[in-house]
Amino acid sequence: MFKQSAGILLFRKTYNQLQVFLVHPGGPFFKNKDLGVWSIPKGEFLDNEDALVAAKREFLEETGQSITGDFIPLSPVILKSGKKVHAWAVEGDIDHEIIVSNFFEIEWPPKSGKKQSFAEIDRGAWFDAETAKLKINPAQAAFIEEIIAK
Repeated sequence: MFKQSAGILLFRKTYNQLQVFLVHPGGPFFKNKDLGVWSIPKGEFLDNEDALVAAKREFLEETGQSITGDFIPLSPVILKSGKKVHAWAVEGDIDHEIIVSNFFEIEWPPKSGKKQSFAEIDRGAWFDAETAKLKINPAQAAFIEEIIAK
């Protein structure tokens, strides 16, 4: 069975320009990576869970901020890993300077026997659509294209 995630593409219009909110993954593997690694706030959910409820929960866990509004369903995408990502777009605004993410623990450095804790998300930012399409995981760029089309 393939894993599945649910997430939120938060957008706003500033001076008649569309901007989208993306998050950068935390931890040592992504520390010096930028293009193609940003994402919508998202996370895994179980088959018996409502995907939109999961998407809202993950947004809160990864940003420390809850989001409400009229959620627009977007077409799911499949990542290179085979994971299916369900997403909803919603117009809103959050302060990207006060991201508070949950943490994960891994052995770091590898084979050291030491466990270290890292923020799941180390930062969030607002981008215009063209910049966002360069920053985001390539498969998720379809979410931005779809919201532009709508």
